[in-house]
Amino acid sequence: MRRLTRARIRSGLSRVRANLKTRGRHLALAVNPSAFSGRSGSPADFIAWVERGMGRRGGSYPDSWRVRTDLPIASPTRIGVIVHVYYPDLLDEIVRQLSAIPVTFDLIVTNASGDPITIDRDRLPRASTVLILDVENHGRDILPLVQLVNSGLLDPYHLVLKVHTKRSGWRDGHADLAGTGAAWRDELLNALLGDPDNVAGILNAFATSPSLGLVTADGSLLGPEFWGDNQAVTSSLLRRLELDLRSEDLKFAAGSMYWIKGFVLQGLRALNLSATDFEPETGQVNATTAHAMERLIGVLADEAGLSLVNRSSLPKFAPEATDWSRFEMDRSLPPRLRVIPFYLPQFHPIPENDRWWGAGFTEWANVAAAKPVYLGHDQPKLPGELGFYDLRLPGVVARQVSLAESNGISGFMYYHYWFAGRQLLEKPILDRLADATKLPFCLMWANENWTRSWDGRDSDVILGQRYDEEPASGFIDDVVPILRHPRYMRIDGRAVLGIYRPAQIPDLVEVIESWRAAARRGGAGELMVLNVDVVKAFHGVEEDPSAIGLNGTLGFPPHNALWDWISKQKVGADRSFSGNLLSYRAMADDAIRKLQAGLSEDYFPGVMVNFDNTARRQWNPDIWYGSNPYTFRRWLAAAAQAVASREADRQLVFVNAWNEWAEGAVLEPSARFGPTYLLAVRDVAFG
Repeated sequence: MRRLTRARIRSGLSRVRANLKTRGRHLALAVNPSAFSGRSGSPADFIAWVERGMGRRGGSYPDSWRVRTDLPIASPTRIGVIVHVYYPDLLDEIVRQLSAIPVTFDLIVTNASGDPITIDRDRLPRASTVLILDVENHGRDILPLVQLVNSGLLDPYHLVLKVHTKRSGWRDGHADLAGTGAAWRDELLNALLGDPDNVAGILNAFATSPSLGLVTADGSLLGPEFWGDNQAVTSSLLRRLELDLRSEDLKFAAGSMYWIKGFVLQGLRALNLSATDFEPETGQVNATTAHAMERLIGVLADEAGLSLVNRSSLPKFAPEATDWSRFEMDRSLPPRLRVIPFYLPQFHPIPENDRWWGAGFTEWANVAAAKPVYLGHDQPKLPGELGFYDLRLPGVVARQVSLAESNGISGFMYYHYWFAGRQLLEKPILDRLADATKLPFCLMWANENWTRSWDGRDSDVILGQRYDEEPASGFIDDVVPILRHPRYMRIDGRAVLGIYRPAQIPDLVEVIESWRAAARRGGAGELMVLNVDVVKAFHGVEEDPSAIGLNGTLGFPPHNALWDWISKQKVGADRSFSGNLLSYRAMADDAIRKLQAGLSEDYFPGVMVNFDNTARRQWNPDIWYGSNPYTFRRWLAAAAQAVASREADRQLVFVNAWNEWAEGAVLEPSARFGPTYLLAVRDVAFG
């Protein structure tokens, strides 16, 4: 029989309190789904965060970092090592252990000790850069980590090792966790570092398993029985991402020391955390924002489709295995798939829009005017580093291309507008024919009506499709010069051309055959004509595409995807809201199930960043609640896996979209999410 000690009594009472609180929260949630929106008393309270502006005005990190001339790192490596120091006397052992890393890495030290520290570079010959950044003793090791994320310093890294000087005296005599704090620290460091063979084995596992998310020491992965009193704060933090907590699935790395996919940490930028979210340091051992974040990192890794494992669970590799060299900074990394986002060329003035909407109109006018319709709604959706750009400026396009290429995007599919022999918004794609950028491109004929309600339907038409005035066969003559360009995207040597509303076109079979002949005559070669998978009401096709002259289909969610309505009361929607509120997570889960069931060879899947057209239809929009970089990453990874067995040329996944700002479908950096969606793409493409 175990001896009854004060520590065990305290632990038992703590578990009873936690269980009672959990049951109370579940009961409240069953009666009122918005119960968690109330004031929590935590500095990370959701309502208080909304009132502070949701942190959309730039990342929160120390001002002293902003004026350092050695930031950001000029030539970052692919592996970043983060060491948080509160006890300087423990740093020497960590530095000794870091010498076991067999590849080049950057070392970033956050120093909360209050004393100056130095690191002998000769002891770390593989450290490309060593940064020591002073931080306040606030938020344990977690707030300094968040500040690194907010500053963008972690953005370059494909993989991160996170360790810190820890004593964990509270562990001595703990009722449920064996060993002393010092022994636990040694176990963590030896499991994560130890010797070069051990580290090489960990890196080999990450290099060969794209779904591996986090590795920690045996015995340090804990489950839902270790929520403690941290469930409510974790739930409040998740609401910033419009995610509900699935508390029974908790798995997290206790001790906060691990190897981790860089994206899992980089995505924390989407929480828009600041020092205000963390309690002052008073020696707490539980129930702070830092403790909730320790658990949340595990929750988010799982949401991203990434596994958390103990060191001993990794596969064994032969001594000569060198997959770990993938993480060397000079190693060429071709993307694992071809990610093709849709590209909207709307962001420059044209005479037609001047006449219909007012001089100088672009869709930025709609974007900036949007208002939130529920508590915490990300509206207006404001651009990040690219600002309110004008696509007439070549520097804008060059930066877009640079962002796309560096994050694993293989090309853009431009929406192309052609109305009975008349092209509109063609300047951006025509400029691409003459510029020096290398990123491939292709076209989707967006053959829908332009309407004042921005819905492409047949009422309130500004400019319509008039096939009786100019047959659709004439479309090809205007685009052949684009199709034959050397950078035009091809599959199996055939130029890719999408049709948004194929069933709308009279005599479609004959039209497509005439296009093929015209493309050959014009020097564009063969065509790969793809049906865009839209609903029947939008003139989607229901028969076999090959029977009507098409070569295949490309996915375009939210069309033909799950629409799962959620309660407007749950999110505190404004009374004026009369639109549709739908679950992004449910759509992603359903899409992933279909992807895992298998695809026909002529179907190219699509993944949606988000859809929220509040900017166009303020109080009557369609909104997919719950879009966030982690769920998006999980969906994109499933799509990548679904095409992985195909020939490289056909490993295409389309994304809605690169810059559909008025519909919320945006990979570009935003004020709210920074570059986190792009970093999700990079992780899937190169991870």
